[in-house]
Amino acid sequence: MTNIVQIYTCLPDEKEIVKLVSLHESIFGNGEEMKRKLDSKKDILIQTISFEDRVIAYKIGYELNAQTFYSWLGGVDPKHRKQGLAQQLMTQQHEWVKQKGYSSIRTKTMNRWRGMLLLNIKNGFDVQSTYVDERGNHKIVLEKCLQENHN
Repeated sequence: MTNIVQIYTCLPDEKEIVKLVSLHESIFGNGEEMKRKLDSKKDILIQTISFEDRVIAYKIGYELNAQTFYSWLGGVDPKHRKQGLAQQLMTQQHEWVKQKGYSSIRTKTMNRWRGMLLLNIKNGFDVQSTYVDERGNHKIVLEKCLQENHN
């Protein structure tokens, strides 16, 4: 059986949301907050990779402003890591974002998600800043210029 890639530019049906939230909760915890925030986002892009009717990887982003797309959440089921799924979703997301006319893409991560931090840096993101959020988590803000002439 092969992986199935889905791209949504609006909220998928409830069945797909349940599968997405289930994977998110298994990696990060609370999925209800994610589900609630999804309703308010503009120009949303949700990508999923499914295997045997389970979402095994996902990436979600939305418009931050007219020039910048925010790559918000993403994750891969631990049993399916090291197969290039996160890279596949990131490449696909960046192509979509360029086609939509955004000039940059921004994301945030934390040191504890080193795999994502390294993947972002490998894909041309630069560290822009760091801060400590209201819960005491140290956050790393990264941004990638999508203009062809950027070095």
